[in-house]
Amino acid sequence: MPTPLLYESHCHTPLCNHAEGEPPEYAEAALRAGLKGIIFTCHCPLPDGVSASVRMSPIQYEFYHQMIARTREQFADRLDVRAGLESDYYPGVEPWLENLHARRPLNHVLGSIHPQLKDYRDRYFTGGVFAYQQLYFDHLAQAAETGLFDTLAHPDLIKNMPPSEWRWERIVPYIERALDRIAATGVAMELNTSGALKALPEMNPGKSMLQLMHARGIPVVIGADAHVPTRVGDGYVEALQTLRDVGYTEVNYFLERQRQSVSIADALASLQG
Repeated sequence: MPTPLLYESHCHTPLCNHAEGEPPEYAEAALRAGLKGIIFTCHCPLPDGVSASVRMSPIQYEFYHQMIARTREQFADRLDVRAGLESDYYPGVEPWLENLHARRPLNHVLGSIHPQLKDYRDRYFTGGVFAYQQLYFDHLAQAAETGLFDTLAHPDLIKNMPPSEWRWERIVPYIERALDRIAATGVAMELNTSGALKALPEMNPGKSMLQLMHARGIPVVIGADAHVPTRVGDGYVEALQTLRDVGYTEVNYFLERQRQSVSIADALASLQG
């Protein structure tokens, strides 16, 4: 049996109201997938009821950590179970997130922008899809510059709104500008395998954006964004092969907010036997 090396760095719990399965089921799936550990990163509570229907409430935050602690104890001899968080970014939310992140020890904090959510869209969509795409990437760079996040999640999620309006040649100068800013912060970016299941069926980000990230030395973390246990570790081999194809030699994960690196060759061997 190969030695497990990788973590599921992006997965959810039923507290977000759109995921199924309890944390121990996700942990069992991580074992079956040949992973070393799993870091739960459920959707954070936000102030003023922002997108409350798709995230835990503020009063559930302590219960969330208790759930993960129980699962960690249950799997102590078999799998490394950790608590993290997926925190939404929009300008003005920084003080709330800074306080939230300080309340409990976290291993991996994903910074996310969800342009499909009504509260975000109502605040920032002014009627032009291309302008909305530009703003998304500006906010992505702003998120990195806050210093609040370890990794930026699914960093081209906007391409699904709608796919017919995603024109690479038109948006690429704005992506490059954002990536220059992100690279200057040292923040990692995610290769999210769930993108293959979305309206524009390719991982987030796509290969062209990954090439731009690699050229700037931006480290990459793989996550499946699992909302059901069967998706834990899903697409990892393809993701690693894609990273290798664009020139990456290492993949990363975070423990106690510190980046850990594994060679892609070793990572693939750990999954493929």
